[in-house]
Amino acid sequence: MVEKITAMLAFIGVLSLICQWLGWLFRLPAILPLLLCGLLLGPGLGLLQPDAIFGDLLFPIISLGVAVILFEGALTLNFKEIKDHGRMVTHLVSVGTFITWGCIAPAAHFMLGFDWPLALLFGALVVVTGPTVIVPMLRTVRPKAQLANILRWEGIVIDPIGAMLAVLVFEYITVSSDQTSHVLTALGSMLGIGFGLGALAGYAVGIILRRNLLPHYLTNTAVLTIMLGIFVGSNLLQEESGLLTVTVMGIWLANMRGVNIADILEFKETLTVLLISALFILLAARLDSHAMVDLGWGGIGVLLVVLFLARPLSVWISGVGTSLGARDKWFLSWVAPRGIVAAAVSSLFAIKLESRGFEGADALVPLVFMIIIGTVVFQSLTARRWANWLGVKSDSAEGLLIFGGSKFAREFAKILVGKGIKVIIADSNWDNVRQARMDNIQVYFGNPVSEHAETYLDLSGIGRVLILSPYQQLNPVVFFHFQDIFGAEKVFGVSTNDSNGGSARHQLSESYLRRMCLFSDNVSYARLHSLMSRDGVIKSTNITDAFTFHNFRERYGETVIPLAYMKGGKVFVVTADTKDLPTGIELISLIPKEAMELHQQKAAEENLRKKSAEIQTKAAGQVG
Repeated sequence: MVEKITAMLAFIGVLSLICQWLGWLFRLPAILPLLLCGLLLGPGLGLLQPDAIFGDLLFPIISLGVAVILFEGALTLNFKEIKDHGRMVTHLVSVGTFITWGCIAPAAHFMLGFDWPLALLFGALVVVTGPTVIVPMLRTVRPKAQLANILRWEGIVIDPIGAMLAVLVFEYITVSSDQTSHVLTALGSMLGIGFGLGALAGYAVGIILRRNLLPHYLTNTAVLTIMLGIFVGSNLLQEESGLLTVTVMGIWLANMRGVNIADILEFKETLTVLLISALFILLAARLDSHAMVDLGWGGIGVLLVVLFLARPLSVWISGVGTSLGARDKWFLSWVAPRGIVAAAVSSLFAIKLESRGFEGADALVPLVFMIIIGTVVFQSLTARRWANWLGVKSDSAEGLLIFGGSKFAREFAKILVGKGIKVIIADSNWDNVRQARMDNIQVYFGNPVSEHAETYLDLSGIGRVLILSPYQQLNPVVFFHFQDIFGAEKVFGVSTNDSNGGSARHQLSESYLRRMCLFSDNVSYARLHSLMSRDGVIKSTNITDAFTFHNFRERYGETVIPLAYMKGGKVFVVTADTKDLPTGIELISLIPKEAMELHQQKAAEENLRKKSAEIQTKAAGQVG
């Protein structure tokens, strides 16, 4: 039996990886291949039967997995960031949440005959969207930057808020159904332990992190272990209070001053990807093949309420007082796919309610999965056409993502930003990021191909990637990652080798080396760094019919490096494939200090010559 469980866990792990890869390959939310895999292996072929295989271990596996998912989601809920991302996001995750809940719960009660407690719980479960389903959809649809940011941040912020709402409703239900205890006393105990212990644990962990009381290599493991221990301890003190406790703990850590949780968040996100994938396959495999069919027209009616009443009403009321137009609101009204949090939490709650003999609990999970399938499938297939019809798709993306925040990259970015081009500098070197921020350049601190960047790196308006970093091991990874997003012709870089030959070059992919032709074949990172360290200057020059690029070369010499040029409000990056530069452009170039000094010397000599000529002419006139 142990061998069977071990083999099945390994099998689920492999399937999870394949499903995540398929989602990435076809630009789909990973939840779709995971769902299809679970349904095929479970209800379809009967190969995966979680209850029979795992037995009593199934509930602890799901319970601990949901705890980690909720804790990781809560770590992203920074109250300051909610304010920073505009009134619409704030309204959607506050007023909009209760409007959605208020529409869906009555629909479940009247259309499916759910008791009010169960209907309220279902409504709370499906108010969440989530970045794991929103972000892949936005990459395909490519709406205007403002709309993409609203949807992305709504998904990030509403995960822990919706989860907390669902946990509170569930705790109220479990207390209310227990006739042996006083409802208010038991509920007060749950809330007291959940909020009190959660805040205390969050504060204690925050102090440990702030004072560096743990070695770096133990930090992530220690936080995970403490969180699981608090989860179990909270449940021992008061049954069912653990999920609320870890959610509050995560929110406290996210908002505690002087606590750096970036590494913890990245570790938790990596762990959560594995848990989400495995849990979703297990949960889908547990579905009864007849359960969704048994929901009948009532289930379809609830789905229609979710799609065509709850979301539009939430968006239009939340949009009061904002700058959004009608077309923007209609687009936002259609994009709100549900994700893994709803599925995982509903499955956990259903198991608990069924064990308590709660009537109708067996219909909770099939209905949640119907909403997930309906929103993800319908909206994924139609959102792009809807955006086109409304005219809310973004224009051709002119922005640049620059990987590497060296002095050269920052000075180049400053010139482009000053000309209205969106530029993001991504770097894991904090000094580079800090200096870029001081120059008012948008930044991303961290690895741009990390799981964290998948959610938090805002690529709206970005159409090309320039690799200007010295990180020889990471540069190819960044190249191939963004090649899959933007296309190989949109990703360029400079070589990190001083020479164009040698065995080191042949150890790399030829497709990669061909794209390391930014600015010129003979331009390397070392050369750029050297020129900037010797007071090289990045400046723009108008190239016209009267002052051609040939004249420009005569002025500054052959050592000048053309970087890019502006024409018609668009930026064109110079590469080794750029043959001729047209006239009527604004050329951005790197001019070495020696070339600038030579030009200044020539200009001074020319001025001296002109003045001398003027003096001679004047003297000759006086003599005459």
